Amino acid sequence: MDSRRHFLKGVLASGAALAGAAVAPEACARDTHTRPAEALGLLYDSTLCIGCKACVAACKAANNNPAEFSTEVQLWDTPLDTSGYTFNIIKMYRNGTMETKDAQDNGFAFMKTSCMHCADPSCVSACPVSAMVKDPVTGIVAYDPDICVGCRYCVVACPFGIPKYQYDSPTGQIGKCELCRHRYQDGHYSACAEVCPTGATLYGKTSDLLAEAKRRIALKPGSRTHYPRGKIGGPDQSYEAPVGNYLQHVYGETEYGGTQVLKLSAVNFQKMGLPDLPPNSSAATSETIQHSLYGGLVLPVVALGALSFIAKRNVKEEDDDPSQDAQEHTS
Repeated sequence: MDSRRHFLKGVLASGAALAGAAVAPEACARDTHTRPAEALGLLYDSTLCIGCKACVAACKAANNNPAEFSTEVQLWDTPLDTSGYTFNIIKMYRNGTMETKDAQDNGFAFMKTSCMHCADPSCVSACPVSAMVKDPVTGIVAYDPDICVGCRYCVVACPFGIPKYQYDSPTGQIGKCELCRHRYQDGHYSACAEVCPTGATLYGKTSDLLAEAKRRIALKPGSRTHYPRGKIGGPDQSYEAPVGNYLQHVYGETEYGGTQVLKLSAVNFQKMGLPDLPPNSSAATSETIQHSLYGGLVLPVVALGALSFIAKRNVKEEDDDPSQDAQEHTS
């Protein structure tokens, strides 16, 4: 009996060693994916936003989403956050007396919340049935409700808390921004950018949007410049306005491996509700560990060894001496 137990312990220890050996050298093998060259996205400029929420209404209309109420009168759409029926929302930063727009102290500012369309999205990595996919050309993170099994792994995986499940429906699905990809064939683009009166939300190739963002933060605060509206490369709808006191950082350029939705602000991004993320996506690490553990069935072998050891330890061996057991019971 002891020899068998020693054998099982050896198998378990060997399996654990194999698992460790499989993971350790490969733990950082996969690089974080980068944005496609033709990636599409949005540039949101908080200093230009006036909080009109036209983008929220346009998003609802473009995606045929119902109104959500947070007031007793229920006279108009009043969502408090993104949900399975609200893919885009404008939130407000408030501090002290709120006297000055875009001031961190005693000021207020607006921030748009919607899918960031990560270069290396965790929602895509976590989805076991490929209901979440990233288009290799546009980079848009799209969702297929016909494939979705409702596991909600994507909800847990997203560092921005964007995918939301429709819990009030027996056939609920995930709701999130898909950059209005269903409108492209009709010559339209993201509804939020189409209707924004100040150009606070701008649509285009992420590379062009990043260049525009860097142009703005390089300007002297208070000077005047032209701001495009709608779509970069589309009809000229630009207007002249003073330059805001931008933070010298484009949020989304490097965060989490880069995102296709970029943001500018005069107020600290974390105070505006955006997470402080490293330059690498967690999907790169998690996928590497999973593939290392399951590659060659290493993890299943280890698990089987552990279960076998536990089972054998709690089962009486056939070669136990009955007479010895009888003596132990009578003594």
